[in-house]
Amino acid sequence: MANLNKVTLIGRLGADPELRSTPNGRAVTTFRMATSESYNDKSGNRQETTEWHSVVVWGKLAPIAAEHLRKGRLVLVEGKIKSREYEDRDKIKRKVTEINAFDFWVHPTVEQDQAQGQWKDDRPSFNSSKQTRSDDEFPAEAEDDVPM
Repeated sequence: MANLNKVTLIGRLGADPELRSTPNGRAVTTFRMATSESYNDKSGNRQETTEWHSVVVWGKLAPIAAEHLRKGRLVLVEGKIKSREYEDRDKIKRKVTEINAFDFWVHPTVEQDQAQGQWKDDRPSFNSSKQTRSDDEFPAEAEDDVPM
């Protein structure tokens, strides 16, 4: 059986994304997003759990993500799970697990829908696999100098 490392998340951004460049000039945007799940516990009480995810967008899609994503926006992200180690400012080794995104779609806000007077099925989406993705944008090995 073949292996597959692919994740699809739908959630809300916890803060505005940060666009930076690596020392060799590659654009990278990082952001945190929350996914929530509701369920009834054994007592029948409604419970909600939230998972926070660190997302990294590389290359040509990075500035697009930084331009269109904002805190609180609903977004669908497709990518792969990647773990890496780095040394923090205090020289302590840390390990992080991130989503290296290669596609994302921004859901229109209620305000945008109301301004247009209707729900539009032809709303814009930002699909890197069709518009901007190239093999050199999604490195086989994450760079050690990814800013976080």
